[in-house]
Formats: sequence, C-alpha cells, structure tokens
Amino acid sequence: MKSTTTTGDNGDQEDLNSEMIDLEQEGLDRIASLIQAQFAGHGLTRLVEGILKAQGYTTYRSPEGADGGADILAGMGTLGFGSPQLCVEVKSQDIPVDRPTVDKLLGAMSKFNTPQGLFVSWGGYKTNVQKELAQSFFKVRLWSQLELLEALFATYDQLDADLKAEIPLKRIWTVTAHDLE
Repeated sequence: MKSTTTTGDNGDQEDLNSEMIDLEQEGLDRIASLIQAQFAGHGLTRLVEGILKAQGYTTYRSPEGADGGADILAGMGTLGFGSPQLCVEVKSQDIPVDRPTVDKLLGAMSKFNTPQGLFVSWGGYKTNVQKELAQSFFKVRLWSQLELLEALFATYDQLDADLKAEIPLKRIWTVTAHDLE
C-alpha cells in the first residue's frame, strides 16, 4: 500500500492529496484518445454500429464515400423491421457540427422513411444546434463524444470480440476525491 505522503528535496512532507489526480477524467481522456486514433474517419461509424448492435439493433452500414445522408440504418425487432428505426449520421472530425449539417440528417430521415435519427459528432455541436433542434426532440438525438463514451460503457460487455480487442477496457473502482478529505 502506498503512503499518501512523501519527503521532498527540502525534507518537508508533501501531501499527495493536495495534487489529486482526477482518475475518472484521466481515464476518459485516454479512452477518447484511443478511439480517435483507432477509429478515425469511417472507423467511427463502425464503432457506432457496434454499439447499436449491442443495444439490439439490426443495422446496415453504408460503404465509405457518398452515403445519401445516412451512415447507418438501424431497426429493432425481427430482421430490423420493428420500431424504433433510426437513420444515423456519424462525423469523426474534431470540429463542432453546425445546424445545416444536422438538417441534412432530417432530410435523410425523410428519404429513408425513418421516424427517428441519431447524429453522432465526435467534435460536438455549435452552441445554437441544441437550442434550435427543440422542435425535433421526438425525432433526433445528438451524441457528442461524452454520450458516445457513455453508450460504449453501457454496452461494452455486449460488443463483439473484434471491437473489444480494439478498445481493451477494464472496469475499476476507486475512492472519490471528496471521500479522502
């Protein structure tokens, strides 16, 4: 067991608690860096598809290139013909997405006759996007990096072995910082 104090160069005791490391944030940052490196470009679409499959969806992933506004089509039930049915757009760039880009998903939902959509943007969204999409609350969900990571953690045990091998995660427990004071 490690001590919580050390002796500094000047012989004084330094309290390690004074420089607490946020292990949760450190872990999230490392996982995000791994995903960004492993799933660049269309690879992020493959990860999102894996998460949707782990949630019970049957999916169709568009090949790389022009996709008509839908990177993934997903449906529940037998052969994916049940509800909900989703039209999914995935952006792996590290820049926030604007409203016109999200509006293209709404158009693709109409084109593919899907009642709901999911827009995944690794770089997040410009500030006006969330507010302006209030009228589409029952149609579209927005996942930024944080929501994608939360979905990954919630479904990790159900992911296929190939994705788990590319994102080798281990669940750990630790004491929260406020409990140490």
